[in-house]
Amino acid sequence: MALAPTQKVVLGSIAFAIFWILAVFPAVPFLPIGRTAGSLLGAMLMVIFRVISPDEAYAAIDLPILGLLFGTMVVSVYLERADMFKYIGKLLSWKSKGPKDLLCRICLISALSSALFTNDTSCVVLTEFILKIAKQHNLPPHPFLLALASSANIGSSATPIGNPQNLVIAVESKISFGDFLFGILPAMLIGVVVNALVLIAMYWKLLSGHKDVEDPIAEVAAEEEVNSHQFSPATMSHYSSLNSQELNGYLLESSSIQNSPQAQNLRNRLVSIESEIHRFHVGSAINSARNSSASKEGTNNDLPSETKVETSPSKTVVEIDRTMEAHVLVSSDGKDCLSAERKRLLWKTCVYLITLGMLIAMLLGLNMSWTAISAALALVVLDFKDARPSLEKVSYSLLIFFCGMFITVDGFNKTGIPSALWEFMEPYSRVDRSSGIVILALVILVLSNLASNVPTVLLLGARVAASAAAISKEDEKRAWLILAWVSTVAGNLSLLGSAANLIVCEQARRAPNISYTLTFWNHLKFGLPSTIIVTAIGLTLIR
Repeated sequence: MALAPTQKVVLGSIAFAIFWILAVFPAVPFLPIGRTAGSLLGAMLMVIFRVISPDEAYAAIDLPILGLLFGTMVVSVYLERADMFKYIGKLLSWKSKGPKDLLCRICLISALSSALFTNDTSCVVLTEFILKIAKQHNLPPHPFLLALASSANIGSSATPIGNPQNLVIAVESKISFGDFLFGILPAMLIGVVVNALVLIAMYWKLLSGHKDVEDPIAEVAAEEEVNSHQFSPATMSHYSSLNSQELNGYLLESSSIQNSPQAQNLRNRLVSIESEIHRFHVGSAINSARNSSASKEGTNNDLPSETKVETSPSKTVVEIDRTMEAHVLVSSDGKDCLSAERKRLLWKTCVYLITLGMLIAMLLGLNMSWTAISAALALVVLDFKDARPSLEKVSYSLLIFFCGMFITVDGFNKTGIPSALWEFMEPYSRVDRSSGIVILALVILVLSNLASNVPTVLLLGARVAASAAAISKEDEKRAWLILAWVSTVAGNLSLLGSAANLIVCEQARRAPNISYTLTFWNHLKFGLPSTIIVTAIGLTLIR
């Protein structure tokens, strides 16, 4: 493709440069408007500069990708409500055998969860949990934060729903979920292991120099913080105390029981029983005083009756306690609580089954976008209440960012610059030669860190696939998978390489009481060797 007229090339390049600067550095001093607004600005400039027409701009927006992204985000919201990520987080510290074991667990769990629930989601929900575990065991946080971010990126490469660039590749290439999974899975598994070994080798002394002494008090505090901050606490299945204040507090906490007439009835019973207990305590005090006076004047024959008088109130109180416990256990409120707990468990089970069904449907080759949207709507209907609180957790700014990016990248493609650059590189980047694969991987690696991985996929995807298709159909599929693998793992090279890295960095920096700043150079020191080694090993395994 020849270059467009000079005016179109210059103006299109300016619009794309503005988009790129704001996408990579969203808080630049001269225009701190963020990534989402930056993508819309780039798209608007493409239309204003007449690089593309308004109709072409609308046509550039890829609705299947947006639908798949929206559906997976809604499913992730309901999985978080169903405590899926709470259980995943607990696996990190369950019977941990030391810092190295913990680091390996983080690598494995973050990789697997990212493949199923996207890398960004896994990083959002696991970052603070990892910080709390590190604090609880008196460990340095940064090796574990690096393990989370890097393994999340590597793990997300295995499935089309693992990250945004894979969504684009899956839709554009028409590769089925199963072919995508089994094509990259070996590289992903080996990559996670190699990445963990690199981390352990680099931080061996740091991890060996800290004794894994677990503080029970800190463990309880960390558990309470996790429940209160990230996850919804599980509904209580029984009353932990028969004290009226705790019962009333629990009744107020449970919205399903709070306004019921049975709750008021139970409160009235408790007040009546407490009055009776109080009366017996007062009687006990009076009798004790009388017996004390009598003991000074009485004989040994009075001792049995004195003992009887003193023990009688306590026995009565025990009997009343048992009566109150029986009231609680047989009351309709107890049944309501048990019923609510069972409903909660049934709902969570259904959420997991619907998610599993979505994954199976994708593996069977059904349309991924509509499968994800159908699963999301099934969860909304299953919840059987206003879906607005859950839908508000969807990252609509990310969807808008994608819309602006589609338009901006399409406009830049129409300048002819990407085609001219690819025509120069194509003879050296053929996937039927080892040297060509290495050069192609280097191009993707550099562009992914300069222009971000999703724009790189949009710019190179069709061209790389067309070049490989001229060789064979299998080479075309392999070219798409190489693009998915390298563009994803390239995110580990630097802190700015992927959104997952930035999420971990920001979440750690803003965490209350346990904040930690992961610097650019700390990340680069590990990211550079890890990215090169993992990418190279993975390329030999992709078929």
